[in-house]
Amino acid sequence: MTRYSDEFKYSIIKRMMPPNNESVNSIARETGLSEGTLHSWKKKARANGIAVPGGEPEAEKWRTQDKFLIVVETASLSEIELAEYCRSKGLFVEQVEAWRDACMQANGGVANRLPNYKRIFAKRTESLRTSKRNLNGKKLHLLKLLHSWF
Repeated sequence: MTRYSDEFKYSIIKRMMPPNNESVNSIARETGLSEGTLHSWKKKARANGIAVPGGEPEAEKWRTQDKFLIVVETASLSEIELAEYCRSKGLFVEQVEAWRDACMQANGGVANRLPNYKRIFAKRTESLRTSKRNLNGKKLHLLKLLHSWF
């Protein structure tokens, strides 16, 4: 099995990243590496937090994971730094901002509905306690009735 240096792997992964977005298929044909190897490297790069859309030229068709990684990568950048980053990656600032908004809305406003959920949970918990008390009372009554027969 051939071992490749980290520098070589990174140079290949870099070709799959924006702005190049070369496909795994084209890199495999050009370098002679197997597509499986390239997909494995791409998967490991994603696991390490690197956005690797790999072949999809239209940013809107990228995987959600890649968009999220771009949002995380750009979260602390100023407007000027973000614009520079976008130019270097072949993206538009508006795209990254839209992805950031989508990430922020990903939970569908669960935090806003939390007090309502707590209230519903408290009511159901109290209802369950009441039902248990009633059931225990009925059990006791049945036991007394059963005991009186024998």
